[in-house]
Amino acid sequence: MTVVTVDGSQQKYAPPMADDITFYDEIEAYPGFLSYAPGDMVDLHVSCRSDAFDVRIERWGGDRQVVWEADSIPGQFHPAPDNADSQGCRWPATLSLAVPEEWRSGFYLVTLTAIGAPEGRNVAHAGFAVRSATPTASTLLVLSTNTWNAYNTWGGASLYTGGKQVSFRRPFGRGFLSRVPTERDDRKARPTRWGEEADPSGAIYQGYRNVHGYAGFVGSSGWYTFERRFVEWAEREGRSFDFAVSADLEDGNVDLSAYKLVLSVGHDEYWSAPQRRAVETYVESGGHLASFSGNTMFWQVRLEDGDGRPGNDVMVCHKYSAHETDPVMSTAREREMSGMWADPVVGQPETALLGGGSAWGLYHRFGQATPRGAGGFTVYRNTHWLFEGTGLRYGDVFGSDYGVVGYETLGCRLQFDEYQLPISAGGDGTPEDMEIVAFTPSSNLGVGEYPASISALSDQGDLEFVASRLFGEVNEDSLARVRHGNAIMAVVRPFGTSGGEVVTIGTTDWTFGLDVAHRGADPDVAQITANVLDRYAPA
Repeated sequence: MTVVTVDGSQQKYAPPMADDITFYDEIEAYPGFLSYAPGDMVDLHVSCRSDAFDVRIERWGGDRQVVWEADSIPGQFHPAPDNADSQGCRWPATLSLAVPEEWRSGFYLVTLTAIGAPEGRNVAHAGFAVRSATPTASTLLVLSTNTWNAYNTWGGASLYTGGKQVSFRRPFGRGFLSRVPTERDDRKARPTRWGEEADPSGAIYQGYRNVHGYAGFVGSSGWYTFERRFVEWAEREGRSFDFAVSADLEDGNVDLSAYKLVLSVGHDEYWSAPQRRAVETYVESGGHLASFSGNTMFWQVRLEDGDGRPGNDVMVCHKYSAHETDPVMSTAREREMSGMWADPVVGQPETALLGGGSAWGLYHRFGQATPRGAGGFTVYRNTHWLFEGTGLRYGDVFGSDYGVVGYETLGCRLQFDEYQLPISAGGDGTPEDMEIVAFTPSSNLGVGEYPASISALSDQGDLEFVASRLFGEVNEDSLARVRHGNAIMAVVRPFGTSGGEVVTIGTTDWTFGLDVAHRGADPDVAQITANVLDRYAPA
């Protein structure tokens, strides 16, 4: 048994979980799709070792409202195919229900309990979004389900453990959608309190997830980690959104032009080309985008039919090896390469839309990337509308108690103007028309600098990879160019005054400043978030 610090006390936990937690529980399930409209049939695909199971469906917003229940449904076990990670489980539908017209747009958690199974191994979670048939709100929240899928190891590999294609039609790993609450121990960039030491190795996180049997990347993505916190805060504040998922923007399931504001929250790392074109067309036409997300749009992905069935049910991304292994290379489709958007082969850096990119600052308080950094933003343009009602002044640091700058970030090449205020240095694709209102140092990580608690590249790190792809080789100069980055807060006009505005708050952990379940929201983070929502989509 191993001893780690969890919530300040010494606790024992079982030997480390494997990253593949396939059938850790006696019951597993997934919906046929991750997004439905009223009237659509939801098929739940369930594999259960018990003779029967119960189901509960809740809409999870400002509160949790049970909308459908069924008891003692006959159970049947279906094994996971060898290629479940890349091709899906292909289990038959166990039960189906039509989405009622009265179900509000939102995220719906499905809890399945295997009757008679051992306690602690008897519950599974699945989930899906319900879209609006016609817009019911002025703001659309797009759940980052492409990124959820990228981190999911159920059935074998994720895009972080050797996979180059992952299926949407499989269960999510334990803890991605719901888990045992804790204030800080499930965080990849855990903020410190008075007198505490930083945890750059991630030992406390590793201890928490092993105690509860959660997947290795449970703190990196998923409804529970990021979007949940934002939605709980917003709906308790009386705000409402329509919901969609990443693939809806590719499939044309939502009309972006019907909304005043589109939101990206948490960790929105994986974007397909049709998804990006839809958002860029929307902003160019005058729509507004608010990205409360770090590491946003780092990788280009392709959504494809996995085995000839209808629907884009698999996601392809070759990532670090894409320029060598992706089949589109040396073809007319080369710019669809599933690598970095900023890679010269693709030539469409995310900075062109967002004003920031991961090449110029990817990690904060994570591993050896600024392990004792501020955890908050330093204010520079305190008279900007983003800071109205906060009382913040030039040089103030806010959000550090909540660690709102943490884990993964988004930055740009910076310089200072004649007033000693930050501006883009250019040369990285950033639009000319952008205002940087706050930033904090952030860094890329090289070999040997990642937390010991995660699976990481053994032959290179993001530092070496980005340097090689952007500058053609890895040497002292290229490494230094991408070593010293930042996390920015900025307002960007990527299409000039004729288009809409993009607000970029470049950190995954912003939503922890809105965590109403524990300490209550950080007042500055809440006010800034409200300022964005009120400016672009007033009630």
